Amino acid sequence: MKYNGCLAPKKNNIMKNSAMTKFPKISASTNLFSRRQFIKSAALAGTGLSILPSGALAGPEAPSNKLNVAIIGVGGRGRAHFEAVKNENVVALCDVNEQTLAKTAKIFPRAKHYVDWRKCLDQKNIDAVVCSTTDHTHAFISNWALNRGMHVYCEKPLANCVKEARVVRSNYLKNKDKVATQVGMQRRTNPNFDRVREAILDGAVGTLKHVHVWGNRQHDKTGYLPALGEPPSHLHYDLWIGPSQWHPYNPGYFRGGCLSWNMYWDFGSWQVGDMGSHTMDLAWNAIDAGLPTSAEAHGDPFNSDVAPSALTMTFEHPANDWRPAIKVTWYQGTHKPNFLADGVPTKPGHGALFEGDKACLVTEFHRHEFFPRDKNAGMDHYKPRHKSERISPMGGFQAQWVNACKGDLKTSSNFDYSGTMIEQMLLGLVAYRIGKKVEYDGTAGRITNHIGANELLSRKYRKGWSLDET
Repeated sequence: MKYNGCLAPKKNNIMKNSAMTKFPKISASTNLFSRRQFIKSAALAGTGLSILPSGALAGPEAPSNKLNVAIIGVGGRGRAHFEAVKNENVVALCDVNEQTLAKTAKIFPRAKHYVDWRKCLDQKNIDAVVCSTTDHTHAFISNWALNRGMHVYCEKPLANCVKEARVVRSNYLKNKDKVATQVGMQRRTNPNFDRVREAILDGAVGTLKHVHVWGNRQHDKTGYLPALGEPPSHLHYDLWIGPSQWHPYNPGYFRGGCLSWNMYWDFGSWQVGDMGSHTMDLAWNAIDAGLPTSAEAHGDPFNSDVAPSALTMTFEHPANDWRPAIKVTWYQGTHKPNFLADGVPTKPGHGALFEGDKACLVTEFHRHEFFPRDKNAGMDHYKPRHKSERISPMGGFQAQWVNACKGDLKTSSNFDYSGTMIEQMLLGLVAYRIGKKVEYDGTAGRITNHIGANELLSRKYRKGWSLDET
């Protein structure tokens, strides 16, 4: 492994596992299995199914143990979940694009069809929901589904403002013994995420001081697109707008996936909610942080229509039981950590740097590297864990959620973990918008030093749309 130097002192703060089939026990008063039943049971060995005395099947693939799933948003990222739920009962499909809906109906022919997710969620036999809609409807669909006792898998980001993150997270915590939730931060299935966590916990960098996280995507948008033509007959544009403020139709919003619209404030939060959800997870998975006590930010000049392309946001986090108080900084666009020396790279387009008193760890999604401060001693202070002591592999990300819905309800990216992370990121955008450092009471969800800034923790919705509809 190549060792190099580390961060130079800063003159200024940066803005800032196969089991045998088990047959049921039969008491003396119970009729014995017939020869036919025995043969059936033997044939099912290894499939995870067994025959109960009643003759019914039991096991994870038994009809009685399949989830009734609704897929809301069946194009784009929605298609990425078809494989994960194909062995469940897909009972409902919803999309504002009727052409996309019709194509998906051929894959799941038994499902009912909807263009309005509110009507979809009123279908009585739904157990679980997969939400892959536009960012500005994620919190709505997730919260409505939780109110109906449904398990939820929601694509990232979970929310589009601080209040939405808090409402959905709070609702989940009240129901965490009943439902399984997961936010689509699937890159964390890469073993590197766990190796990084192990390294930080085991002292690879020494005492952790500061974590830097970045993503290099940029945009050049300056305002909402002007009205252009009429929506095609198969597209329910009003439902696409959903709870957000009205903006006239322009086909440009539908060319290029989320990168055609998620930079507009009413539709998303640009990279804060997009790749930020993935890349910040590299850090969040390792530092055991809660909500920050402060946030400050700077970037492109404020634009009331679009989120900044270039941005730096710094958060202060209190100490926990294994590390001191630390800073966490997010950079996007042309912004990246500076004050670097002695060859510490920030070349990955999306990555993180953990700065400690003995070494730095630079990581991207698939690999990481150490940079000791003492080049002569190198990494002598750190011994990586033996393979037998490593964190167990997660396995399939969507499968983890499906299994949790049927079992212990535990997932790696539930609405508490992911909700707290996105609340931090969205708080940083508030600090950016007012151009001042904000002090934050995470328990109350209030900014304490700029009272007027609290208005920016929420967003205005169109008449007829409610975040907390039951």
